[in-house]
Amino acid sequence: MKFNPAKRPLTGETLQSLEASLADRGEKPFRARQILDWVYKKRARSWDDMTNLPKALRSWLDATFALMPASLVLNRHSADVTDKLLLEMEDRSLIETVIIRAPQDGVGVDHSRKTICISTQVGCAMGCVFCASGLEGLKRDLSAGEIVAQLLQVCYAEDERTPRARAELASFDNIVVMGMGEPLANYDALIRALTIVNAEWGLGFGARRITVSTSGLVPKIIRLADEPLGFRLAISLHGATDEVRTRIMPVNKAYPLAKLLPAVRTFSERHGRMVTLEFILIEGVNDSLDQARRLRDIALDLHAHVNLIPYNTVDGLPWKRPEVARQAEFADILDRSGVSVTLRREKGHDIAAACGQLRLKTERERDDSRAVSEVSS
Repeated sequence: MKFNPAKRPLTGETLQSLEASLADRGEKPFRARQILDWVYKKRARSWDDMTNLPKALRSWLDATFALMPASLVLNRHSADVTDKLLLEMEDRSLIETVIIRAPQDGVGVDHSRKTICISTQVGCAMGCVFCASGLEGLKRDLSAGEIVAQLLQVCYAEDERTPRARAELASFDNIVVMGMGEPLANYDALIRALTIVNAEWGLGFGARRITVSTSGLVPKIIRLADEPLGFRLAISLHGATDEVRTRIMPVNKAYPLAKLLPAVRTFSERHGRMVTLEFILIEGVNDSLDQARRLRDIALDLHAHVNLIPYNTVDGLPWKRPEVARQAEFADILDRSGVSVTLRREKGHDIAAACGQLRLKTERERDDSRAVSEVSS
């Protein structure tokens, strides 16, 4: 399920790997830093922009690497200033990247705090019954270069929205790996991508501002706990008992709570930081007050933050969010017990905010258009 493009994405190269490729053709090591400086600090959009490189080197780079392996298809703007970018890979696969803005008091939207939600796979194999990402299964993993490219596309979009000095590496505040796919199922590409994002020769983005989300792949959580970079961890819990969790998340059959929660505790203890428990509230499924009390107990035991997310409806799926009063009652049970809890308000509903929804809609429209064209011809 891996895609092998004719050219390697430059955004998937580390300083060391690029130095090695350049050395094979007799180039000095310093050229690697020059090239990466053009990509991440100056945000060059073409090889010809790299004016301090010899023309012969630029020609070789053009023949060897894809400077940008993702192209922007759509940028949907929500009334609540959430943006959803639909990106197309070189094999025409579609993925989503989301810009979530949190305006600060006394400043305009262009100075709001921005969290970028990135994808790691085309589709998803986890089979969570409420999610649009996996409705058509897993198509393939993204390469490290394709994961990094999403963040550069965000930088391009933000640069065009609000021109700024190119010395500013990243025009956002946080990264959450919570988009399409199960990040830990594409582990090696994920870690390589985040290493590039974190490195001073890359985007120079602090590991403590990067959160990796998982539906609960226990062996990979333990492996992530051993990584030297201190990423944050979020668990897509969505059920406070095995019965509820298994009903909506097939992964719970392999990794029930008795295996998952100790792994989360191991990660938290090794990194010395609070883990987040993501909990999508679905009416009649996991919004009972008994679920709230059980979630409270889990959160207190793990010293975890809880992020409550009212369900975003997905076309073709029967689930819906609880009434606002039930959402508040659920949150209050946690809050009154001293659990750190956030009840997220709706974001981006008018631009198909549910993960994978815009991609799925566009792919189906593209398939319908292709079918009509074939019939017409």
